[in-house]
Amino acid sequence: MPQIGWLEILAIVIIAILVLGPKEFPIALKKIGSYFGKLKNTLSSFQREVTSITDNIDIEKDINQKNTKKENNKEENE
Repeated sequence: MPQIGWLEILAIVIIAILVLGPKEFPIALKKIGSYFGKLKNTLSSFQREVTSITDNIDIEKDINQKNTKKENNKEENE
């Protein structure tokens, strides 16, 4: 992934100020920040759901493996 240095950030800020104007620039930054916040919340929610589902699958696998081992032990004892 490419790295962005301070010089590139400064160039982007200067261009944004020239294009948007000094009055609209802070408003645009606030909107961008809110969009990134919403995106971050959505991604963390998605990650929690995936983790929850995979944990449930792992628990079910463990239960099935234990039941299989118990059945095998019962068959060997008979």
